[in-house]
Amino acid sequence: MDKVDADILKRLQQDGRLSNVELAEGVNLSPSPCLRRVKNLEAEGVITGYGAVINRDKVGFGMTIFVDVSLDSHKETATSEFEASLVLLENVISCHEVSGVSDYRLEVVVRDLKSYEIVLKQIQQLPHVKDIQSNFAIRTVKSGAPIPL
Repeated sequence: MDKVDADILKRLQQDGRLSNVELAEGVNLSPSPCLRRVKNLEAEGVITGYGAVINRDKVGFGMTIFVDVSLDSHKETATSEFEASLVLLENVISCHEVSGVSDYRLEVVVRDLKSYEIVLKQIQQLPHVKDIQSNFAIRTVKSGAPIPL
């Protein structure tokens, strides 16, 4: 990846709806080579998709909870079973395996506390869950920042 590829990525992170012509102008390329570079970045898995950034409050998901989960085993079968079940939970919008006291940190979005109670029960029923700690976000200071290329 060179400087032009990095510039393409920066611009697409700022506005994923740029047309190829607009993008090409912004990175000082003609449209054909620009499109080839974008296609290569997609094929190499550098660009993994495009999507809209949605205001959670405006669509009724005003609560964000960070949930730390500890498993009862660290064997590969236990983590695989947990992860395979977890990805099916729609309200869990991100999951990270972490170091420290817990094994995973989940980001959960819900409409209200009653909705979180339902999601919490779903998480409790996942295979190999030993302990759960919930941290309710009071306010979002920074979210969805671009990767600093």
